[in-house]
Amino acid sequence: MKYCSKCGTKLVLKALEYEGNIPFCPKCQAYRFPTFNVAVSLIALSPDEKQILLIQQYNKKRNIFVAGYVNQKESVEETIHREMMEEIGRKVEKYRFLKSEYYEKTNTLMLNFVVLLDDTSLEHVSDWEIDHAQWYTFKEAQVAIAQGSLAQKFLLHFMEVYSKCNGVLFK
Repeated sequence: MKYCSKCGTKLVLKALEYEGNIPFCPKCQAYRFPTFNVAVSLIALSPDEKQILLIQQYNKKRNIFVAGYVNQKESVEETIHREMMEEIGRKVEKYRFLKSEYYEKTNTLMLNFVVLLDDTSLEHVSDWEIDHAQWYTFKEAQVAIAQGSLAQKFLLHFMEVYSKCNGVLFK
């Protein structure tokens, strides 16, 4: 953050007790802590935990995960359930946090979860938000995922976690 979000003045770094150097607006005489968006990225598993759902959207031929922004006054947990229902028409039975990563392109903190869906049916997939949805084996998903993407990074981390917990993700 280089400029004040209230007045547009160039920010300077100024020491704040117990916080270190924080962007400060000399005109407003106020510290400006960084602001960013928050979104979830959902690695959706089939009920038998043997397949991963990948989607394509916005006319891009690249496989990614269901994802969406956390709305104001909405918890992350509510977002997980809402996004999966809106985009895929499926209920989330269980979920587990995996990792977070800041995505600079959209100024978004991405919170990655693995979710267990109630069914593999894709008959209620949103036709206005999703161009294509398909189930893949874990091995197929690693090949089909958009290479070099944040989704690929999340998938590789998921595979590490899955391996370390011997395939027991949900207790």
